[in-house]
Amino acid sequence: MWRASVLTIFPDMFPGPLGASLAGKALAAGAWSLDVADIRAFATDKHRSVDDTPAGGGPGMVMKADILGRAIDATATDQRPRLLLSPRGTPLTQARVETLAAGAGIVLVCGRFEGIDERVIAGRGLEEVSVGDYVLSGGEIAAMVLIDACVRLLPGVMGAPSSRTEESFTEGLLEYPQYTRPQLWEGQPIPEVLLSGDHGKSAAWRRSEAER
Repeated sequence: MWRASVLTIFPDMFPGPLGASLAGKALAAGAWSLDVADIRAFATDKHRSVDDTPAGGGPGMVMKADILGRAIDATATDQRPRLLLSPRGTPLTQARVETLAAGAGIVLVCGRFEGIDERVIAGRGLEEVSVGDYVLSGGEIAAMVLIDACVRLLPGVMGAPSSRTEESFTEGLLEYPQYTRPQLWEGQPIPEVLLSGDHGKSAAWRRSEAER
C-alpha cells in the first residue's frame, strides 16, 4: 500500500480535500494510507512551543531543529523520500509525481513561519519541493497538492487507463480541448471533426490542438 505521512502543526487540516472525490474513495478502499503527525506533540515545554526567534535577528519565527528532528525520527522510520514543501525547492513536475507514485510512498514536512532550521534539512536528508513560485501560509496545502497528484496515478484509482496516458504533461504537451453534449451551446458547435466518426481524423485534430 502507498503511504503518505505528513508532519504538521495543524493535523486537523487533514485529510481535508483528500477525503473526497477520487483520493477519498481510494483512501476508504485501502488503495493508500494517510497518517498525520502533530509536530507539537514532540515539544517538551508546557506551551508546546515549536518555534523561536531567528538567529542573527530578523522578523518572524523559525521552527526548531530539536523538536522537528524528533518528529521526523518518529515518523520516517523507513526509506520513503522525505520531502519538505518549500518555495525555494525544486519545482514539482508530472515526471517527479510519477516517480513518487511508483514508490512506497512519501514523508512530507510542512513548514510554517519563516521556515525551518536549516540544520534539519541536511541532518534528516530532506528534499525541498516547490508547487510554484509563490508563498503560502504553510506547507499543508502544498502537501495536499502533491499527495493528490500521486494518488490519482495509483493502480485502480482512475477509471480508464487511457485517462492517465492522454492527459496534460504526459508527452510534454498540454491536453487538447474537450467537448460533450449538447452539440450546440450558445451558438457554439462542437468541432465537426469530433462528430465525424473518423477516429483517425479525431486523433490527428487532438494532437494538433495539443501541440498548438
